[in-house]
Amino acid sequence: MARRLRPVGVDFVGAAPVRLVFARNVSAPPEQVFRALAEDVPGWTEWFSAVTSARTTDGGGREIRLRGGTRFAETVLVAKAPEVYTYRVDTTNAPGARALAEEWRLVPHGAGTQVRWTFAADGTAPFRFVLGLARPGLKRAFRDAVASLDRRLSRR
Repeated sequence: MARRLRPVGVDFVGAAPVRLVFARNVSAPPEQVFRALAEDVPGWTEWFSAVTSARTTDGGGREIRLRGGTRFAETVLVAKAPEVYTYRVDTTNAPGARALAEEWRLVPHGAGTQVRWTFAADGTAPFRFVLGLARPGLKRAFRDAVASLDRRLSRR
């Protein structure tokens, strides 16, 4: 059953009780990475293996489904090409979550891009504890997804 989360703004990304931040360099330029993140939402299933379904919704939102059945209805907060893409989760079936937001920040790095992903969250004590335990898995998922995205973009 989906539950409504607390609506948060962009400032939550820097102030959340739990912040998981991961970075990786890719060879694709920021403009290309931004298009893949913000404009080709259905394409997420091609490079982020945890994502089984991704689509945009009316009013600038997104619906995301993950392996294992977790669902998110999201609102895009910032889509500033080619620098930052930020969204919050409005509803989810993830137990214990109270507020979630994610930010993808893209910084030129030589001919490529440094991709920095911040997963910002608030929730019950057990939820925060589980996120701490999940950190290595989320880091691996991010690393693999961004490497897959870079390979996908290099074929274009």
